[in-house]
Amino acid sequence: MSSLLREEMQRVLFRPAKQRLVEFIEIEEPPQGRHFLCVSVAKRQVQLSIVRCQITQTTIKTGSKRSQTKRSSIQDCYKRTEIWFLEDLSLVDGRDPDVDDPCFLLHFSKVRTVTAISCSAKYSIVRALVALSDQYCQRTLNLRNFDWVYIKPTSFYSNRGDCVVLSQICFYAFNLVCLSMCPVPLDA
Repeated sequence: MSSLLREEMQRVLFRPAKQRLVEFIEIEEPPQGRHFLCVSVAKRQVQLSIVRCQITQTTIKTGSKRSQTKRSSIQDCYKRTEIWFLEDLSLVDGRDPDVDDPCFLLHFSKVRTVTAISCSAKYSIVRALVALSDQYCQRTLNLRNFDWVYIKPTSFYSNRGDCVVLSQICFYAFNLVCLSMCPVPLDA
């Protein structure tokens, strides 16, 4: 689902603006509809934007007087409501690294509170911001109150994302099961 959503947002919203959508997460916002925090790149400049998706239904009249068709217009549903540049981001505050909290703060000239739909989404967008800041802004992004194991992994296996970390945990669990099934010699 998310890959289809990524392709649709890229085609409808970012490609016409000559931008490439790098990462996005769904966030919780008060107005109706779905909201996303998107990170895009255009000509060596990284933008963060809040995108609102609200599908509008239009009634299309057909040839007969009795039949009318309602259609969803997905072309018109994506709108950027806020835009910032990554170079203007001074701090990303995770609020508390010891609590499973999907909320974080983006410090621009004003502080913007963002609530992701999950903690993994929060860490996913922050990992992308750290990598893009290193690559495009040539500076280390200032982070506070994040668990660094999930941001900048120290081991080779953890560096490739959550799936590899999960497979590493499964490998360890499998080894424990195998070791528990090995016969133990009994001294008589």
